[in-house]
Amino acid sequence: MIYSMTGFASLEREIDGGILVIELRSVNHRYLELHLKLDDHLRSFEPLVREMISAKLGRGKVECRMSFVRRAETTKSLVLDDAVVDQLAEVSNTLKNKFPESQPLSISEILHWPGVVQHQELAGNQFVEIVKESLVQILQEMSDSRAREGAKMKALILERLAEIEALVAKVKPLLPMQVKEYQARLTSKLKEALSSVDEERVRQELLLFAQRIDVDEELTRLTAHVAEVKRILDDNKLAGKRLDFLMQELNREANTLGSKSVSVETSQVSMSLKVLIEQMREQIQNIE
Repeated sequence: MIYSMTGFASLEREIDGGILVIELRSVNHRYLELHLKLDDHLRSFEPLVREMISAKLGRGKVECRMSFVRRAETTKSLVLDDAVVDQLAEVSNTLKNKFPESQPLSISEILHWPGVVQHQELAGNQFVEIVKESLVQILQEMSDSRAREGAKMKALILERLAEIEALVAKVKPLLPMQVKEYQARLTSKLKEALSSVDEERVRQELLLFAQRIDVDEELTRLTAHVAEVKRILDDNKLAGKRLDFLMQELNREANTLGSKSVSVETSQVSMSLKVLIEQMREQIQNIE
């Protein structure tokens, strides 16, 4: 399945004491890059959030926001984290010994220190499980969103591939016609110049001309690359980087086709191919 790297999902879950709010946004990026913005009293969940996002999403620049909106009637249900308070007191005493002239921490400063004051409803295994369940749910919603976007991109790419196949089929019968036209022109010029036709020279000139305009190898590779793109689109593995490489290969063959062109028709096909490949490449830049 093809997944886009662009997606959005949000979740609000009511629990005792307030509402847990989680938002996920993602855009395209070469690798997986996480930016977490968690409330101070949710910072302890950062390792869990990173682990769960990394396990679900392969690529993209992902921003995760988590907050806990407390109800007014529960704002007074506060508790102190004794471990944090003890650590703060120990650090404060150490600094006081080294800097006797410094002022001690005030009660206000201690209470505003991250992690010192906690809400009772945020403590315990029950809240941890709620956060895990919420992350599983929102990550699935994000994945579903990216899959829907990926399906649209896949359809667009398949349309472009069909157009490329039609252009390749259009070019193939042009080559024998171009050789015949060149033979007719060459024969006419030789008759005008020599009043006769040197058959051996004509054969040599035709051979050189045919070799110079021969694009059968390029057309074969174009067909093979198109088939490989289709195979990757139906694969269950990450496809973005592999498809990006194939776009470079397709573009190389289209350029070679244009450089060997001796007719307006072939040149037009080469330009059309490059336009289609660029359109696909723009889509593929956003595929995971």
